Amino acid sequence: MMQAICDSAPDPDAGQPRLCPPQAALAARPCVESYDDFCRVALSLLRFIGAAYATGASDCWEAAYRYADEAPGIADSPLLVARAAALVRIVRSGRPCELCFMPPSCRRLSKDETELMRLLAIARSKQPELGSVVCQFVGNENEIATTRAVNALACC
Repeated sequence: MMQAICDSAPDPDAGQPRLCPPQAALAARPCVESYDDFCRVALSLLRFIGAAYATGASDCWEAAYRYADEAPGIADSPLLVARAAALVRIVRSGRPCELCFMPPSCRRLSKDETELMRLLAIARSKQPELGSVVCQFVGNENEIATTRAVNALACC
C-alpha cells in the first residue's frame, strides 16, 4: 500500500505522470554523471573522507589515497587527498550539524555534496561570486578559510 503512495500519479493537466515529493526531490538533484572527471574524483574523495570522520575507520583514509592514486590524470594524488580533507575539516568546524555524505559508489548527491560541487565548479571557473556562495554555505566565520580550501582543491 505504501508503494502506491510514492508511485507516480498522472497529472491531469499535462497528461504526464507526477512524481511524489521524495521522488521529485531526488530527481531535481544532479547525479555524479553530470560532473567532469576531476569533480567526480574530488566527490569520491570527499565521500571517503566524510566516511572516515563519521566512522573513525582508518580504512576510509586508505581508500581515499588508493582511489586518488588510481584516478587517471591526477599528478599528485597525496596533495589532492590532503586538500579534499582540508576542505571537509574546515567546513565541518564551522557548521552546527554534520555534513551529509552519500556512500562513494552512490550516483546521487546529498544536499551538502551538491553545494560542495557547486563551490568547486565556481572556483574552477574563477567566478568572482565564490566568496558570497561560500558564505551562504558556511557562514561568515569560516568564509575565508573555506574559500581558500575550495580554491586549493580546485587548482590541484
